[in-house]
Amino acid sequence: MQIISPAFEHYQEIPKRYTCKGENISFPLVFKESPAETISFAIIIDDPDAPRGIFTHWVAWNIPATQPKLEEGEKPPNEGKNSYNVNGYKGPCPPPGKPHRYFVRVFALDSMLDLQDGSTKEDLEEAMIGHIMADAELVGVFQS
Repeated sequence: MQIISPAFEHYQEIPKRYTCKGENISFPLVFKESPAETISFAIIIDDPDAPRGIFTHWVAWNIPATQPKLEEGEKPPNEGKNSYNVNGYKGPCPPPGKPHRYFVRVFALDSMLDLQDGSTKEDLEEAMIGHIMADAELVGVFQS
């Protein structure tokens, strides 16, 4: 399985428009080569370089396998709480200094998940146990 973004290449800079320094909208994503039996996709975006530990920027699930992509700024069917304690996407916003890495992970699942909007990353990870058929990762970089 593979995840790509038309907005940036693996380990390249995330354009400013997708960060707190720009429009703070989600970047486009495309999911490729997922198993034929995939029912849905889930996404988690984390910054492991945050000063206080891993910082989650987006938690989303129940993206239908019939729609293996998200357009720029598109809201998925279900979104959870990020580390800002709000539902939805909040883009990179690191403190000035060194570049931060943003790990975009997509999971191909064998079902839709019975989770309420506002669930946490931990809730999503628990709900995915036993349902992950494949996964992929894309890393973007951003520096304030």
